[in-house]
Amino acid sequence: MRKTMTIAMLSLLLWAPSEAAFAKGCIKGAIVGGVVGHYAGRHGTLGAIAGCLYGRHEANKRHHEVRRDWRERGWM
Repeated sequence: MRKTMTIAMLSLLLWAPSEAAFAKGCIKGAIVGGVVGHYAGRHGTLGAIAGCLYGRHEANKRHHEVRRDWRERGWM
């Protein structure tokens, strides 16, 4: 089981785009989600994936809020 999960995670990492903007919010969310998942029920990998997705969602939301504020002020 552990070998299968390792292979799946490595293939996902190789498939994912390697842009700097992609990681914004993901790293912090993955760390927090991994720790919480580990202590909550020994599901650190699942927690890291969920934390990454949530962190990315929040980063995108913040980015859109900032852009909307810029447009309202006429900076863009």
